Amino acid sequence: MKKVILTTIAVLLLFLIASAAWYVYKMKAAPGVKTATSLGNTLLKKIHSRGSTLEKYARENNCNTEICFLIDMKISSGKNRFFIYDMKKDSVLASSLVTHGRCNENWLTGRRYGNEVGCGCTSLGKYKVGTPYQGRFGLAYKLHGLDATNNNAFKRFVVLHSHECVPNSEVDPYPICQSDGCPTVSAAFLKKLAGIIDKSGKPILMQIYE
Repeated sequence: MKKVILTTIAVLLLFLIASAAWYVYKMKAAPGVKTATSLGNTLLKKIHSRGSTLEKYARENNCNTEICFLIDMKISSGKNRFFIYDMKKDSVLASSLVTHGRCNENWLTGRRYGNEVGCGCTSLGKYKVGTPYQGRFGLAYKLHGLDATNNNAFKRFVVLHSHECVPNSEVDPYPICQSDGCPTVSAAFLKKLAGIIDKSGKPILMQIYE
């Protein structure tokens, strides 16, 4: 009996070690980029629909009409759900992981959204990516909420930034860390975003949706 228990413990330990090693590998891997074919038709249609709506808004509000950022909260956190979208070519240029808010809980199961100051939740809606600054997590971009569902984003200090807890590649079925409402990405992906934002002559739009 004792031998069986020891064997079971050894197997569990090996499984945990292997899982941890795999997760660390994903943390250090190059940022994930999915091709259009690998995303699936349903997801592509959803991305196209959101991108078309943002392009119309961009034209009417003097924003960048070529590139936008789309975040689909229906997708689990261990999968790529932050998309860099080319509105002119109707194509996904890159995708990566991004956090959602934990709503001031130790760990939020499922999704919950909010817009109140101090709620710690993700806010759905359109955003304008604002000016860069150096904050507690390094480079960050201020976000301006453009809808009634996220118009307190600036007051809430909801910003686009990176954190070491976000892996560079998908880790599904495991989830990634959660934030206090900020769309947080890996350092490598933020660097990619910064290259686009800083070269844009007009503000870039971002939308977080379900």
